[in-house]
Amino acid sequence: MVATPHGARLEQLATGAGDPVTVFAHGLGNGIATTRPFGSGVAGRKVFFQFRGHGRSDAPPGPWSYLDLARDLRAVADLANATRAFGASLGAGALCRLLAESPERFDRLVFFLPAALDQPRTPAARDRIAALIEAVESGDASAVADVVSAELPPAVRNTPAGWAYLRQRLDHLLRDGLAAGLADLPDQAPLGDRAELAAVTAPALVLACAGDDLHPVEVAEQLAAALPRATLHVYDRPGVLWSERADLRERISGFLNG
Repeated sequence: MVATPHGARLEQLATGAGDPVTVFAHGLGNGIATTRPFGSGVAGRKVFFQFRGHGRSDAPPGPWSYLDLARDLRAVADLANATRAFGASLGAGALCRLLAESPERFDRLVFFLPAALDQPRTPAARDRIAALIEAVESGDASAVADVVSAELPPAVRNTPAGWAYLRQRLDHLLRDGLAAGLADLPDQAPLGDRAELAAVTAPALVLACAGDDLHPVEVAEQLAAALPRATLHVYDRPGVLWSERADLRERISGFLNG
């Protein structure tokens, strides 16, 4: 647990050693465990953390906004002297908000499955997140499993790897819970205008998947167009953590190590 200047204590895990230091920001309802695979092969020190309302991190009185998430991300990055950043889904939105205020903060950036930019998330995403928070609050393991299983590609759901993932997510969510304050975030947008990113000069890698209803390719395309030095790669189907894991790791580590 680390104390931050804005008063929220955040759960953190650091691995590796030396420079550069990369901070990894997770998606809504996820956390350190689901973000760690993205750091495989990345050189230097890697800092994973949990946003407010996730894991053992504090849940300050709400309502919360992307500005609050950006403060969490900035605090962890500053404390670790991180010069590079990775953001997945919600974490990508928080990273965008941070960059709108401090465009020079990082020297390399990776955005994985950005979910929103200057418009709120899709109704499907809002419904999925509301269902997850409701299931976790109920404490019903079967209800949580029903919602979490939708994260898995159909071909993986009844396999040992799929069951292991489901058990890990259930253990995490039922042990630590999810704060109710997270429910309002899908109705918000990280930015007022994507043009706020025009001053970001760091090289950026934007990764998306065709057919992912929760993370539309259009959002990734808009983000890549808004960042002056962005490269966009779109996988031809969702579930790349299962079907294209080696390629995904090589792209991320190759870009950050470059």
